[in-house]
Amino acid sequence: MRYIAVLTGLLAALSLPLPALASEAGTALDLTGNWVGISAIVLFVLAYGLVVAEEFLHLRKSKPVLIAAGIIWTLVGVAYAMHGDTHTAAAAVRHNILEYAELLLFLLAAMTYINTMEERQLFNALRAWLVSRGFSLRTMFWITGLLAFFISPIADNLTTALLMAAVVMAVGVGQNKFIALACINIVVAANAGGAFSPFGDITTLMVWQKGVLSFSAFFALFIPSLANWLIPAVLMAFAVPKGQPHAVEETVDVKFGGYVVVGLFIATIATAVSMHNFLHLPPALGMMTGLGLLKVFGYIIRRHELRESGGHISGPEQLLENGELASLVKPRHKPFDIFISMKRAEWDTLMFFYGVVLCVGGLGTIGYLAQASQFMYGELGATWANVLVGILSAIVDNIPVMFAVLTMYPDMSHGQWLLVTLTAGVGGSLLSIGSAAGVGLMGQARGIYTFFAHLKWTWAIALGYVGSIWLHFLINSDLM
Repeated sequence: MRYIAVLTGLLAALSLPLPALASEAGTALDLTGNWVGISAIVLFVLAYGLVVAEEFLHLRKSKPVLIAAGIIWTLVGVAYAMHGDTHTAAAAVRHNILEYAELLLFLLAAMTYINTMEERQLFNALRAWLVSRGFSLRTMFWITGLLAFFISPIADNLTTALLMAAVVMAVGVGQNKFIALACINIVVAANAGGAFSPFGDITTLMVWQKGVLSFSAFFALFIPSLANWLIPAVLMAFAVPKGQPHAVEETVDVKFGGYVVVGLFIATIATAVSMHNFLHLPPALGMMTGLGLLKVFGYIIRRHELRESGGHISGPEQLLENGELASLVKPRHKPFDIFISMKRAEWDTLMFFYGVVLCVGGLGTIGYLAQASQFMYGELGATWANVLVGILSAIVDNIPVMFAVLTMYPDMSHGQWLLVTLTAGVGGSLLSIGSAAGVGLMGQARGIYTFFAHLKWTWAIALGYVGSIWLHFLINSDLM
């Protein structure tokens, strides 16, 4: 009986009229004060609460937002259908899916390249070289921070942070204070380095692909981003313990074709930039073309490794290659397969991104983003609104925050768009949970680099945050 009562109540709610700006088909409805809008915002908050609690619940962050996205758009579709409009909601969701598809293809190509470089042992070779040098703890603190800052504009900040943290943990065995400080430094450096490059973070990629800023415009943020890392790094360096750890003897050879993959990646980036800047084609087209080149080169790598093994795979490996006993036999040596690199892409992140884009797009169609834009950019002003975006990014993932800003598309100067790109990129450094790099390192250095270890130095990171904004206004004043 209770379920019948609930169903009856739901049907009664669906029969209530929806307040709207106009009820004609094709006209946008204002659903913010209606049960549809309220239900959608509550659902999004609940889903994002599960995302924030991922570390404790061990529930992948993509799962709740995927479900929330589907329900939110169902609510939007029902609302418009009840007004006899079967086109507006469909057109809006297709627009969001198209935006996501372009970013998905771009990121899939980039992640496949990074995974291939990792498989070719390029990152392990760099790590082995660093740990075998015998640098002092303070020198290693600066080297890992500097490398994180300059690698993250090309590789994603999570991969960069995990690589540098592996170096820190190898040379700092027993030096927990050093490891904690170095991890904080790496997180700040990786996030700051990604802020001045269109490829450094998903947020900068979204801004570039949207056509808001040109490729070269991002480099105006180099000095502010550098200051964002250097200010807290200098302050933390005084607390780094002195010491000369023993060099760890380790040698890793780069596999065949590793350096060629790096060259192909650079050429792929150049192709994507050229297609976007000169032909006004989506950058994803250039990245997917480059992925095709990597696939062809992957064939060359595979043939080389087959020749090195005598032209064939012997024993159980041959059975596996032929598709027999695949579920029972794991080969000791398997030739390179580009699809393994594709499979190892961050699919949870990519699916999370889909859920976020559609959730935020649905809330925008309901009318919430127009209200938020009016408050933030109308009443607070662009500067304070963009500073607030960075602070929000320390609590809420910067992807939905930036996508919301792009959906609002406030009328701002290029300088203000650069400011919001900067703050969204580096604001996550204020807390360890504010970026993928921070969350990843809490898992890698569990019990050493913690939320509270990071929080202890939030004041220094905040000084870097303020300093980077001040330098942006000083250096790029002509763009404001």
